Amino acid sequence: MDSPLPYGSWPSPFRATSVAAASPRTDGARFVGDDIWWGQTMPSEGGRTTVLRRRPDGSIDDLLPAPLSARSRVHEYGGGAWTAADGELVFSEKSDQRVWALTPGGRPRPLTPDDPSARFAGLTWGAGTLLAVRERHEGAPVPARDIVRIPLDGSAADDADRLVSVAGGTDFVAQPAISPDGARLAWVAWNHPDMPWDRTQLRIAEIVDGRASAPRTINARGTAALQPVWTAPNEVTYADDPTGRWNLWRADGDAAPVALAPADADTGGALWVLGTRWFGALDDGRLVAVRTNGADELVMVDGDRVDPLPVPIVAGAAVEDVSTTRALVSGATASGGAGLWLVDASDLGAPTVERLAGGSNGPGPEWFPTARSITAPGPHGPVHAFAYPPTNPEVTAPADEKPPYLVLVHGGPTSHVGPAASAKIAYFTSRGIGVLDVNYGGSTGYGRPYRDRLRGQWGVVDVDDVAAAATALSDDGLADPSRIAIEGGSAGGWTVLSALVRTDVFAAGISRYGVGDARALAADTHDFEARYLDGLIGPLPEAEPLYIERSPLTSADRFRVPMLILQGSEDAVVPPAQAEAIRDALVARGVPHAYVLYDGEGHGFRTAETIVHALESELAFLGAAFGFDTPDVPELTLD
Repeated sequence: MDSPLPYGSWPSPFRATSVAAASPRTDGARFVGDDIWWGQTMPSEGGRTTVLRRRPDGSIDDLLPAPLSARSRVHEYGGGAWTAADGELVFSEKSDQRVWALTPGGRPRPLTPDDPSARFAGLTWGAGTLLAVRERHEGAPVPARDIVRIPLDGSAADDADRLVSVAGGTDFVAQPAISPDGARLAWVAWNHPDMPWDRTQLRIAEIVDGRASAPRTINARGTAALQPVWTAPNEVTYADDPTGRWNLWRADGDAAPVALAPADADTGGALWVLGTRWFGALDDGRLVAVRTNGADELVMVDGDRVDPLPVPIVAGAAVEDVSTTRALVSGATASGGAGLWLVDASDLGAPTVERLAGGSNGPGPEWFPTARSITAPGPHGPVHAFAYPPTNPEVTAPADEKPPYLVLVHGGPTSHVGPAASAKIAYFTSRGIGVLDVNYGGSTGYGRPYRDRLRGQWGVVDVDDVAAAATALSDDGLADPSRIAIEGGSAGGWTVLSALVRTDVFAAGISRYGVGDARALAADTHDFEARYLDGLIGPLPEAEPLYIERSPLTSADRFRVPMLILQGSEDAVVPPAQAEAIRDALVARGVPHAYVLYDGEGHGFRTAETIVHALESELAFLGAAFGFDTPDVPELTLD
């Protein structure tokens, strides 16, 4: 186009419907004989998680008929809700949380009792044994968790005594791994108030009479060991961070663990979902692994030698499964397209890569911005972020105007974002709205010292860091300082709300199921995160003054800029009462705002209808707040 167009009003081929269509996520993948199976969320089917099968001829079919959905509620975040066992699909069904088995083309049959108090996740098949993490809500003050063996013959469906508790004794258990000969079990355990990225115990035990006997802990005290993998009958390889980075370690029998190809990068991350895997072992002993130092990279580890793999993943990488010389890896590319790849390393010198799932993330690569890695100075140390400038090959930007920017704050807060220009990011940048994705202090991907920066400082370090990153962007002349908005969900929503009452950097805010009252969160949230705030703020009741001081609702009289609040009605992590309290404070202050409650949605939006409406509402809100037209989305009225 010859005439420049104002930022924010550029015509774009991206529609909210196409962003929703680009939202399916891979949820685990397995080699099953000559086939490959993978889980996939389906926003167009109400967020259902199905399992797809790819045959050797390339044909793909759906193994899990609707309305069945492989989704667990253990820890509320689930994970590992399906696996393959002797050619059958074994899954935790969302509607009843029972474990079922399904022969492809057949009818599902129950493997666990009809018990509403029990949930199962982390399903694992090995050495002819089906294991799961069981969570029992039986009227006790907190749920009980253990690792159970589930008979594949279905005998436990009518006889709960057939479910054998193999290991437990701690508040939390995860990632069970049985040795190839079935004689030993390894797993990860931890207790309140720790989270699994703070401190865990990697336990190994002999299996005697079907149960783990005399377990011993092999990692050093105070470290966060993850993902045990048996690489020999008496040898376990795992991730651990005694040096401040999650590196690979190996324990052989009673010998002291040794590091494998240590690096200033992380092979490991925050264990929010139980099925997460960062590496796998091929039959010849080589390891396919994720390494993260800001961006993700897939590598092959062979002794002390480390070679990059030609997989274009830069964010959200996982090693889903391995078989002989092959690996299934998932993640997102620089242009944001999430997918699943098959890596064949049978040729030692030239591994091949084939994309199996996921595809075009939009109209063409020229429409996607290139991430710019920035490190901004902050009061607590350097702050890492990725900036995505306005990008539209058909528009000339105005020479006398700086663009508005949307600052994204990830949840967790112990989480991470990589340099992947998702369809959502391109939705904004193609319209002339820049995006800044911040890995504030407390994020993973930069080592334990960066992660521990947030300990006791939630509501301080995160707020200061996002403000510092946004300020650096405008100081460098890349953004209009009067048109910087901030958006975040869950813990990121807390940072949004806190930044709006404690800084004057942001001119508008969008909170998705954000935390407004830390005391209410500590009192109302589920058990997995029940003591999370001990580390983020401090233990109660001693730290109650800090909870009051840092809660955005305590300073609600400082809300002054327009806000959009998006909330799910069935959110068990951050209940709707938190969002409604923020709304009521805005009403009392006369601050322009919009509040949208999505019926049936939980902690994170899953249905296509909700994803579309929320994204269109965000764009309309930014137009209303910053004074540009948004003709291709419905108008949003601010009260």
